[in-house]
Formats: sequence, C-alpha cells, structure tokens
Amino acid sequence: MWTHKYDNLKSAVLERRGDAIRFHPTLLAFAAHYRFAPRPVAVARGNEKGRVERAIRYIRDHFWPARQWTDLADLNAQAEAWCDAWALDRPCPEDRSISVRQAFAQEQSKLLVLPDNPFPTDEQEEVSIGKSPYARFEGNDYSLPHTHVRRTLRVVASPREVRILDGAEVLASHVRSYDKGRQIENPAHIEALTQVKRQARHHRGQDRLAQAVPNSQDLLIQAAERGDNLGSIVAALLRLLDDYGAHAVTAAISESLQRGVPHPNGVRLALQRRREERNQPPPLPVTIDHPKARDLVVRPHDLKHYDHLSQDDTEDSDDDQ
Repeated sequence: MWTHKYDNLKSAVLERRGDAIRFHPTLLAFAAHYRFAPRPVAVARGNEKGRVERAIRYIRDHFWPARQWTDLADLNAQAEAWCDAWALDRPCPEDRSISVRQAFAQEQSKLLVLPDNPFPTDEQEEVSIGKSPYARFEGNDYSLPHTHVRRTLRVVASPREVRILDGAEVLASHVRSYDKGRQIENPAHIEALTQVKRQARHHRGQDRLAQAVPNSQDLLIQAAERGDNLGSIVAALLRLLDDYGAHAVTAAISESLQRGVPHPNGVRLALQRRREERNQPPPLPVTIDHPKARDLVVRPHDLKHYDHLSQDDTEDSDDDQ
C-alpha cells in the first residue's frame, strides 16, 4: 500500500502520544477512498519530508514571483496551466536526463487507478438562521427563502459555490465570496420577502380598521362590488382614523353609505362638513414612531353604561330624606 507523509497539523493528527496516533476521521476516510496509508513524521522533524519542502520551495520560487490574477478562479487556472506545462517539463530531480513528464509516463502504469467518484471535499457547517433570511458563512451573509428562518441549516461550500441545505433539499445556491461583510443575495428571495411584508402590512391595517371602525367592512364590501382598489381605500381610511378618531369616522362612514358613496372621498367630505358645522379647526395628525403603539386601537366606551351610577346617587338621596 502507498504511504503519504503528513506533518502533525490538526487536520491530520488530533492526538499523539509517542507512537500512538489518533488521526482525524476525515483524513482516514480520504485515505480509504484513495487507498493509501497516512504516516505522520516525527514532531518538529520537517527534514523527514524533505521532498515536500523542496516542492513547496520550487513553487514559491518559480510560480509566485510577479504573478498577477483577478480572482481565485483565475489563479487556479494559472496554477493548473503552470503544472501541466512548466512544472512537468522541468528536469526530474532523481534523473536529470529526463523531464518530470517523462518520469511520470514511465511510472503511470504502476500507479493505482483513481476511483470513478472523487472524494467529497466541500466544506460543511451547521448554521443557525435568525429572524432575517440570511446564512452567515466565513463573515458573509447568503440569502435564503424567508420560509426557513429560525432554523438550523447546513452550508456546503466548494471553492466556487455556496449551497444552503435543509436536509437533502437545496434551498439556495450562490457564487462563493472570499470578501468579508458582504451580503450575497438572490433577487427572487428578496422579492418574495417584500411581497410577504407588503401583504402583512395590508392585513394588519385592515384588521386595525375593522377593530376600530366595524362599519368600515360594509364600505369595503360595497367598494369591492364596484371594483375599487381596496388597498388604497384601507390606507385612506386609516389616515382619516388617525386624524379624526374612531367615533367620528364611524359616523362619517354611516353617512357616506346612506348617500350611496362607498369611498373615502365621501367619508372625508362628511368629516369636513361635521367639523365645519361645529366650527372646529382642521385636525392635526400625531406621528407615532413605535409600530406597536401606532397599531394600537382604543375604542371609546358608551357612556350610557355609567347612567346607573347617577341613578344610585339619586336613590341614596331619597332614602336619606
């Protein structure tokens, strides 16, 4: 069996007590796949793998000087071209009368055949998704469908691609970024999230209107029968509700429906007429920044429920006499 020498780095050796060595399980799986035996050198004995050190020095001295590239893909392409040309055509260190290419051709028939399926080398990491539909990997945020927030998902990254998986289902696929602090987004993810938020705002506004002004539902039903845009009607009625209050808008909607005008313009005219009859100034809108306070609805109580208190006081006075 072929053997390969390794330094005692953590990705190869997890623990070592003399000759007792606990290898990294991924390295053992890799070695089993390609049928070789890993063998670590002695601690602090780099000279035991001199060929490896010389090969690294050769690359440092002959490949890197004055090298320019645009991105990782470009650098990998240049490295592959260099290995297939310059590196293979250099003199063989053991027999300088032939090239490395010729030496490899002589030994190739003695080498083991590679498996049909390459060993999976993608990075894998479990990530916790917060309330925002992004998975953080190596300092960058990659978008995913908003339906999978607040879950633990798996990121599988190759040198060129980052995939986000829920079990075996691929939720998103992005080009891998080697920058820091970037947001890599799929426009479809952002558009779907925008649509959901828009619908949520519409339903929240309609629920608030129905709770504060129950007869607004009659106006919306008649407006829908006329083919009017219900979204704009709800928004207009909410603005009137903020300006005039629930009691005034309820009365104005009733008047507008009686006149056969199921539209915010009819409600607005009724409110303005009532204000002018009472000689009241135009309403001043109050801006509330807090969303929970802005959506809070307080319906005024009917004061007739307090009439019995005054009746009780009258009865008590009669009894005293």
